Amino acid sequence: MPSLFDGASARIEAALEYIDISDDIAQQLAQPDTALKVSVPLRHDDGEMKLYPGYRVRYDTTLGPAKGGIRFHPDVNADEVSTLAFWMTMKCAVLGLPFGGGKGGIAIDPKRLSPAEMERLSRAYVDKIADFIGPDSDIPAPDVNTNPRVMGWMMDQYRIINRAEVRDVITGKPVEMGGSEGRTTATGDGAFHTLQTMMARWDRDAEGTTVAVQGFGNAGQQFARLCADAGYTVVAVSDSGGGIYDENGLDIDAVAKAKQSDGSVTAADGEQISNDDLIALKVDVLAPAALENVITEDNVANVQAGVIVEIANGPVASEADATLIDNDVQVLPDILANAGGVTVSYFEWVQNRQAWYWDADTVAERLEKRMVDATERVAERAESLEIDYRTAAYVIALEKLENAAQARGTSSFFRDGG
Repeated sequence: MPSLFDGASARIEAALEYIDISDDIAQQLAQPDTALKVSVPLRHDDGEMKLYPGYRVRYDTTLGPAKGGIRFHPDVNADEVSTLAFWMTMKCAVLGLPFGGGKGGIAIDPKRLSPAEMERLSRAYVDKIADFIGPDSDIPAPDVNTNPRVMGWMMDQYRIINRAEVRDVITGKPVEMGGSEGRTTATGDGAFHTLQTMMARWDRDAEGTTVAVQGFGNAGQQFARLCADAGYTVVAVSDSGGGIYDENGLDIDAVAKAKQSDGSVTAADGEQISNDDLIALKVDVLAPAALENVITEDNVANVQAGVIVEIANGPVASEADATLIDNDVQVLPDILANAGGVTVSYFEWVQNRQAWYWDADTVAERLEKRMVDATERVAERAESLEIDYRTAAYVIALEKLENAAQARGTSSFFRDGG
C-alpha cells in the first residue's frame, strides 16, 4: 500500500485532468511548507519520565494562517500529520475559509494516561511548539483523543508563556474560556447538512433510508443522532470495541448512554458485529467516522452501501476510489463532509478576535449556510464536468489556491513581464 501522503496526492492528479494550475502551486502542494518534530517530556504519576514524539506541520498558507487539529494517538507519525495538514489545506479552500492547512499530534496512547498526566502532556507539547503557533500563523484545534479541556490547557499554557491573554491562538476551547457555541458538535452537524443537501438533490427522503456509522466518537455520535431524529433508520454503529446492529433501527440515545457508562457501544442492546461486518452491511448510507484507511483495496469489494459520507479524515484509501466509482457508490468526500469542525473553528477565531460572541442559534445557522453552499458548489461542479464528488471538490480547492497565487503573481506573470 502506498504511504498515506502518496495516496492523498493521487487525488490531486485526478483533479488535474479538469483544471490547469501553475507550476508555483504544483510545487507548493508537493510538500509541506514547514514541519516541526519535537520530543515531548511527560513525568508520569509514578515518577518516571518519558519522551514522546510530537509533530506540528504547516502544509500551505496561500489562503491564510495554518489551521488544523492536534491528535493524541499511538500511530501518529510524520507522514500522517503531513497528510492531515494537506487535507486541511484542501478543506479550507473548498469551504472558502481564510486559512491554510496545519496539523499536529503526539504519538501516545491517551487511554493509558491519568487526567493529571493528560494535562502535563498538553502543556509540555505547547512548551515545545509555542514559537511555531500563533493566532496569525498557525491555530490548533481538537482532533482524535483531544477535546475542549485539552484545548483549554493548551491555550492557558500559551498564555503563561506569552504573559498575555491570547484566546485566538487555539480553537475548540470550552465556552467558558472563549470557545464557540456549537463547536463540540460541529463536525457531525456539518456532515449531516452535506447529506441532507445531497438527499434533496437526489430527490430522496430520509424515511426508509438506512444508515451505518463506523466510529461512535464525538462526530459519529452526533451524526447518528441527527440522522435518527430526521427519520433515517440508523441500523448499526461501532467503536474500537466492536459494533451493534438492529435492522429496525437503534435507539441512539440509549447507545450513547451505554458507551458513556461502559466505554463501548457493545454494551447497548443489539446484535454484536465487528467493524469489518459494519463496513460490509447492505445499507443506503455508510458513514466512516473513525480513522483513515478504513476502506482499502482489500475490502472495498465488500462495500454494499450506495452512499459513503466521509466523516473521518481519509477513511477511503485512494486505491479504492476507482472501485467505488465503478460500483456507482456516491462518496461525499472528507474535504467537504467533515468541514463543519474547521468552519466553526473559524467562527470561534473570528469571535475571539472581535471579543463579540454569538449564540448557539447564530452559529448553527451560519454553519448550515456554509455547508449547504459548499455542497451545492461541489455537486454543481461534479454535474457540469461529469465527474465524482471527490474530484469535483479537489477541482474547486485547486481553483481557489490557483486564483490566490495568480493574484500575487506566478512564474508566468514575471516571465512574461506582467
